[in-house]
Amino acid sequence: MRLPMLDDEHVAFYTVGQVAAMLTVQQAFLRRIDDQQVVTPQRSPGGQRRYSRHDIVRVQQVVLMMGEGMTLPAIRRIIELERQLAEVTGERDELARRLAAYRQVRRS
Repeated sequence: MRLPMLDDEHVAFYTVGQVAAMLTVQQAFLRRIDDQQVVTPQRSPGGQRRYSRHDIVRVQQVVLMMGEGMTLPAIRRIIELERQLAEVTGERDELARRLAAYRQVRRS
């Protein structure tokens, strides 16, 4: 039996303790970056933080950026700008696809 949700990198399976152990960081660090809205994991029905594989990769990026001397507000801004860039890039790609389709129809 195949469980498709295991393939989804956005499904939140991991607890604070598990992520802290995986990344060798303190649980307090994970709570701090959540409180500062840098990486905000999902919550279980009981209110416990639950991290997805996507969240874990983001935490790794935060750790690397902090190691380079960046502050949490700066990291949060970089993450937001990356999100905005991805959104604009997606819109551009969609417009380019639609323009190519339009040009193809006009040629026919």
